[in-house]
Amino acid sequence: MAPKSQKQKSAGGYKNTKRSKTKQILPDREEVEPVTMESMGHPEIYPLVLTTQTQEIFNCRIDEDVTDEKPYKLIKKEDILADFKNRAAVSDFYPVKKVIQEYPGDDLLVVYDKDFRYGLNFYLIGTEEGKENYLNHPEVPEEQEEYKEHTSEDLYIYKPPISKPWVSLGSEKEIDEESVKESAKQITYMISRKRSEFGAPVKFRDQNASSVKDAYIECTAYPDKNFIVKQLEKDVGMQVVPKVKDTSTQTRWTYPKNASTQYYPREFSEEEKEIFGQSKPLIDFLNNASISVEIALQQNEIMNTFIDDWKCLGEEEGTFGDKTDTHLKEYQSFTDLHNLTENMVTSVSWHPTIYGLIAVSVAVRLSLEDRVHFSGKLLLQPSLILFWSFSDPIHPQLMLESPDDIFCFKFCPSDPNIIAGGCINGQIVLWDITAHADRIENIKTGGSRSKKATLKPMFLLEPDSNKEAMYIRHCAVSSIENGHKKVITDIHWLSDTFEINRMGSVFENRNGICCQLVTCSADCTICFWDIRSQKALTPPPIEKKKEESIEIPFDVPSTFLHLDLSWKPLIKIRLSKGETSLDHCPTKISLSEDHLLYKAQDKILAQSKVVKAGEMNPYHNLEGALANNLKPIEDFCTKFFVGTEEGGVIYTDWKMERDPETGRLMAKKPVSLYAVHDGAVHTVQRSPFYKDIILTIGGWNLAIWKEGITTGPLLQSCCAPKRYTAGHWSLTRPGVFYIGREDGYIDIWDLLEKTHEPAQSQNICITMITYIKPWTFTAKQQFIAIADYYGTLHILEIPWTLSHPSTNEASSMSYYFEREVKHLEYVEQRKKIREQEKKEMELELEKKKTKTYQKSKEQMEAELKADYDNYLELEKNTLINLGLIKVPETMSFMELM
Repeated sequence: MAPKSQKQKSAGGYKNTKRSKTKQILPDREEVEPVTMESMGHPEIYPLVLTTQTQEIFNCRIDEDVTDEKPYKLIKKEDILADFKNRAAVSDFYPVKKVIQEYPGDDLLVVYDKDFRYGLNFYLIGTEEGKENYLNHPEVPEEQEEYKEHTSEDLYIYKPPISKPWVSLGSEKEIDEESVKESAKQITYMISRKRSEFGAPVKFRDQNASSVKDAYIECTAYPDKNFIVKQLEKDVGMQVVPKVKDTSTQTRWTYPKNASTQYYPREFSEEEKEIFGQSKPLIDFLNNASISVEIALQQNEIMNTFIDDWKCLGEEEGTFGDKTDTHLKEYQSFTDLHNLTENMVTSVSWHPTIYGLIAVSVAVRLSLEDRVHFSGKLLLQPSLILFWSFSDPIHPQLMLESPDDIFCFKFCPSDPNIIAGGCINGQIVLWDITAHADRIENIKTGGSRSKKATLKPMFLLEPDSNKEAMYIRHCAVSSIENGHKKVITDIHWLSDTFEINRMGSVFENRNGICCQLVTCSADCTICFWDIRSQKALTPPPIEKKKEESIEIPFDVPSTFLHLDLSWKPLIKIRLSKGETSLDHCPTKISLSEDHLLYKAQDKILAQSKVVKAGEMNPYHNLEGALANNLKPIEDFCTKFFVGTEEGGVIYTDWKMERDPETGRLMAKKPVSLYAVHDGAVHTVQRSPFYKDIILTIGGWNLAIWKEGITTGPLLQSCCAPKRYTAGHWSLTRPGVFYIGREDGYIDIWDLLEKTHEPAQSQNICITMITYIKPWTFTAKQQFIAIADYYGTLHILEIPWTLSHPSTNEASSMSYYFEREVKHLEYVEQRKKIREQEKKEMELELEKKKTKTYQKSKEQMEAELKADYDNYLELEKNTLINLGLIKVPETMSFMELM
């Protein structure tokens, strides 16, 4: 029984070691004492579990390096210490770290325990004496071993187990903590009645509840905030009904009442007007009331009588604070640790409906030459769009696969589950994540710092907590032959209020959802796309159906299957430079309807709720392309702004016109072209507050434009110390925008404070900032996402002073823009006046020249003779004064007279 008891103790030791390995993330891991074999009489032996990876590192693989004939391996002490530095707590020798550090020798003996004599697959001898005893153990003759085995089998004597006193190690405390105890006191009720009343018929009668005591109990309904039951499915029968639109006014009806509307005012006749105009009471009343009315009008003109002084006082106090309240504060950061390639962030977009969820597109950080050289390796690596959540900064929630690196993407304003992106090879990619919407909606996002989840390093996470990567394939890809030829630099969804045809004419949107896209590329083209089928849907043959059903993967939705590899642009526009054969290279575009997308969040929430309620997604049953019976929209602005690679800002029209010579459709000439920036324009964005104010950033400067003003920008900054790389308007303050630089700084411009330089600059990272995207979570909390060249996404919290506008900020900014417009008009008028004055001066000079040419020959000879006589007289007087010529007597006598 002695060996059996030893084996039981070793098994207990195995449990203790396993528990210590599962709790690797505890900070007091180093204080845990290694398991010893004192109970077995071998205190120098330390059992270990060596995994396959550790066996390969130290060349102690089972049945290869250690066998039954040679079950031991000498490992150098310095190799184990180096493993501690490389793998830290993941190393299998970490439980005996203290023993190894105090070991006097250079080589440690590790023995393979095939029979699990000490509980684990290996054990370490921790003393030099034990190592020498094991290596120099005297060999026992085979005859003696056979004799021992024979005697032990014959002389086996049963020894009953001996009971030992109980030694408490704290297990009863754990059992007591894990046990379930009832906190509420149980109450017992006993209800009884006579046996004769069992089964007796019941008679009901009317009775006044208030007449009998405790006969009436009111159970009022109330909402329980602890849980909300979501309606998963609803069956509703409905006939064809007209569309209903809800509108509201400023008037709030306290109670309903009948009211009548008078359409035509009652007017006095001419006779009545004369009678009332001459009446003395009316004249006296007007004379008496005119003074008080004039005083009231003057007071209203001087100050606003309806202003809330206490509210304004509170706002003014809230704006004051120290410098720490004006800086962006680091909230969280995201980095893809699973991908070993060096990536940079190319585009960022917050999810429109799910707070705390942000999508990021990444691309390989290579130059054009390196990308061509390593093109074979790049094909083996997936190009992804990552979905990050505040609750998990290590594992992406979703990964959208694409044929090549994505440089721009946008969520669909009508359905946030539809995503469109532009690749570096010129293709447009569409994704439909409706099937995975529940996965990202059930994420517990950290809303505040107090509720922020505690994070653990990636190598300390338990295997059960590691999440599997959710890869989602694309639904459709545009045609390579008919699309863009180079990288797509910008992409936009057209508004759901209109759609365009091949000529660029604007019509009403029949579907009520966003169905068209616009893209610009480095191949000098701007394309408009339609996600609906361009031809009538005809049922394909049965054989083709079978082939398609085999080729389509099961995990790809069929939402945009009709577009895959056959999608062509509806319109293709080339921005010609006019006299030369070259074209402008667009980098960013801004349509006139872009400002509506800032206020479309409530609409997206309503549409997503409709889809959740069980109704069919409208994108799964799209109608055909533009029909002839649609109503055209008159007075629609089809002009838009374009930023070019050369630093120009173009204001042009997307409507097509036919060439009178060839009859082909071609783009109109640009309305205006300005070369303002000294580098490629990377930001062309409309203000969320003013639909006609546009911000452009490129090179080392920025400019603010007003649509309709063709004389130039309202504001143009001077050269910055570093090149600008990204920018974005503030979502809540009309006069604030953020600009990222190539040195990792972000410039915060506040036009109410300064217009010639940024109000403040703040360092965010050590490399170039590639994208900026702010987002409003609540009225009291706003964030801004800043991406850098090294692939890190920084989430910063915007302070109160930069997120909450002052009382009259919107009106002050509009007044500032109006002043700048008047200034431009004044400058333009002065230029015209100067040009007119210059022309008049040139005309006067021309007249003087013509006058000299109009004189006769005799007049010119007389003038020349008079000039010559004057010269001779001057010469004579000069010589006389010098004494070189004597004065004649006649002249002197005459002078004396």
